[in-house]
Amino acid sequence: MRFAVFTHVIHQGQEGRYYAYSPYVREMNLWLKYVEEAEIVGTIQEKTRNTEQGKRGNGEKEIRGNGEKEMRGNGEKETGGQGEPYMHSRITFTKIPSFHLMNFPAVLDSLIKIPFIFYRILGAMRRADHLHLRCPGNIGLLAAIAQVFFPKKPKTVKYAGNWDPEAKQPWTYRLQKRILSNTFLSRNIKVLVYGDWPGQSKNIVPFFTASFSEKDREVVEKEFTSPFKFVYTGNLVEGKGVFEVIELIESLRAKGVKSELEIYGDGILKDSLSDYILRHELQDFVILKGRISLEELKEVYKTAHFVILLSKSEGWPKTIAEGMWYGCIPVATPVSCVSWMLGEGSRGILVSPVGEWKVESGEWSGNSPLIIENTVKKIIELIANPREMKKMSVAAQNWSQQYTLERFEMAIREMV
Repeated sequence: MRFAVFTHVIHQGQEGRYYAYSPYVREMNLWLKYVEEAEIVGTIQEKTRNTEQGKRGNGEKEIRGNGEKEMRGNGEKETGGQGEPYMHSRITFTKIPSFHLMNFPAVLDSLIKIPFIFYRILGAMRRADHLHLRCPGNIGLLAAIAQVFFPKKPKTVKYAGNWDPEAKQPWTYRLQKRILSNTFLSRNIKVLVYGDWPGQSKNIVPFFTASFSEKDREVVEKEFTSPFKFVYTGNLVEGKGVFEVIELIESLRAKGVKSELEIYGDGILKDSLSDYILRHELQDFVILKGRISLEELKEVYKTAHFVILLSKSEGWPKTIAEGMWYGCIPVATPVSCVSWMLGEGSRGILVSPVGEWKVESGEWSGNSPLIIENTVKKIIELIANPREMKKMSVAAQNWSQQYTLERFEMAIREMV
């Protein structure tokens, strides 16, 4: 079987291998285990000797290579970092230029690029036996349109974003949802989404993801004693609520709750976060740890009391599921399928959606102070009830440890 993948994730080529965002590649390697050959349609960002990330390549040449050596990591952001390699001996990489529609000059540039990209996508679809789309994203949108012309070919779509029909999203995301949900335009297709949403077409299949194996299962009995350790893991980017997390820890300490925060990850907000921590003299209890491997993160989760994510938008937040696996009590905004993950509050603390932190002015927008105050109140009430904390920790473990890599791989195999 020739398996064609259409993705917006930016790749790097090095010594005949293709590397990309680690969590994405780890999942794709599971899909590729069940195909004879694969064609990846995406963007290459070449590395050079003089720069860490090099320049993006927009060439038309197809490149062949393999990714046999296994590497480990906890997931670089999609637009930078070497990440991990594909582990398959027969991979064809079809390079296309990246594009976006965020401003008028970019739109003009995209008008030139899109016909070429669409032509390359159609070519890959003609050559393939199975089409696999990674959505949402600009490439996913073009691929969603192109797949209409191949109604007889089997297709799968991994929609890694928020499928909530009520969510406020860019028009490009809404358009992808409409095309993929339409049983006339999208035929012989399974769209894998996070959460079980009412009123969906037969194309839509509730799905999940996983980070840990059956062999990682263990019972972690937490000792919920002061100081309480909170962890944030993930990309340090806008919309993830990292500054709000720091504000929450400050507020807890102001209420007399000894708390500390460890932040794991990397991203464009790293310097801003570092400056904020130093300027406000928070370094004794807020620590930037940088990016570490998944194996190292396991040990972090084992010693933490809470895992926290105050994000504005998510698909399946792995940091929450990973922390729950090791008994951390999750504190998260109810975006996408998070309310379901937390059992509507029985397995963690649900936080009302947050406002926005303005890095330039150092001020809140929206009603974030009120939300922080309400969340602090919930946490203090929980801490005052150690029996409830342990009950919530056990419930989090029992839920998360259902979703193993073995179960995930079995579900993927059924889709190919």
